[in-house]
Formats: sequence, C-alpha cells, structure tokens
Amino acid sequence: MSTPIILRQISRCIIKPQCLPEESKQIYHLNPWDISMLSSHYVQAGLLFPKPPVSINQEDNHDGISAILDQLKESLSRTLVHFIPLTGRFITQKSNNPHSYSISVDCRDAPGVVEFIHAVADLKIADVLSPMDGPPIVHSFFPLNGVVNNDGHTMPLLAVQVTELLDGIFMGCSFNHAIGDGASFWHFVNTWSELCREEVKDKRISFPPILERWFPNGHSPIVNLPFSDHT
Repeated sequence: MSTPIILRQISRCIIKPQCLPEESKQIYHLNPWDISMLSSHYVQAGLLFPKPPVSINQEDNHDGISAILDQLKESLSRTLVHFIPLTGRFITQKSNNPHSYSISVDCRDAPGVVEFIHAVADLKIADVLSPMDGPPIVHSFFPLNGVVNNDGHTMPLLAVQVTELLDGIFMGCSFNHAIGDGASFWHFVNTWSELCREEVKDKRISFPPILERWFPNGHSPIVNLPFSDHT
C-alpha cells in the first residue's frame, strides 16, 4: 500500500495593497446578478509551472523559492491597488421598516486584505498531469475549499496558495464569484502576471478594470432583500 501524500503548510500571511487609492474609501453595492451568486462557491483555478533551475548564486533551491515567493507577494500587493474591491469584505445592512437586507462590499481602508499561503507536497508535475482527473490531493492545492460566496462577510474575497512540488510550482487561486465572473478572474491574473514580470514599479497596467457595478436604469444601487424572520 502506497503512503498517502500529505500537504504541509509552511507559512500563511496577508497581502495588503501597496497604497490605498481613492477607491479604497468606497462601498460597492452588489447588483442583482452579484447577489444571485452568494450561495455559489468561489471560483477556483490553478496554474502549474516547472520549477526554475538553481542558479550559480543560489546555495540551494530553497533560496530560489524564497525569491519567487517574495516577487509574487510584492507584485500582488501592487496588483491589488487596481483591484481594490478584492481587499474588502461583505457587509449586510438591516432595515426593520420595511424588513430588508442590503449587501455591499466595504473597501474602506482595505479592511479585508488577501490571504497568501505557501505549502509543500512531495509530488512531481507528472503525478499531477498523468491521471485523467488529477489526484485527489490537488483539491488541497486551493485555499478556501467548500467556502460559499456569502462567507465573504468573514473570509477573504481572494486567497492564493503557492504549493511547491518536487519539480514544479502550483498556484491555486480562490476568487469570490459575487465579485466577478471568470473573465474578471483571468483579467486579475493576467494583470498580476504583467506586474510580476515588469521591472518598472510605477508602470500603468495595460487594461485597467471597471470597478463600477451595473444597475438597471432608474433603480437604486441598494438592492433590498425582503425577509419575514431574521433566522
């Protein structure tokens, strides 16, 4: 019987935006489509890379991984400046007359921030790619498993886990689906990739995101959800 592969968590930290733009002082009201996604699970997608070779200046591969993690964290901090709603938290405001709730994203001073995890698994890239459906342990390569979008009241709206394999690196991202769709998620990832590769720290990104939520003409941005009993 083969020994089960165990994922070991090495570190966990929070990533804040490098600076707080004007958008960090806003509350973003969820529109009807956003609200309809609150009972769904987070969007999850992963990227798999070969581990870069050890350079002459590095004593061992650990130094190389440390440099990669530092670069990812620093560039993620700069990326969040442009995607400030991902650093917020959901807030629910209750009204008793009439009985209703309204749900928004509170981005004031970035109270939520983003979670960043470093983990290790004794697997090779071939072990991940060879099975038709992937080994069950790949599920643990993603943070916030089993979390639904409404949990964004207390959980991060974005979390990243970098899992170090024997010969590769797996980046698993979990993205609150009430904040954006799949296209929005990959827009964020592509922007992060652009800033991670870019040596000029103050360069503008190629495609700034649209942060304003869409609401039908003539409707208030506050969508009230009626209820008869709080429970």
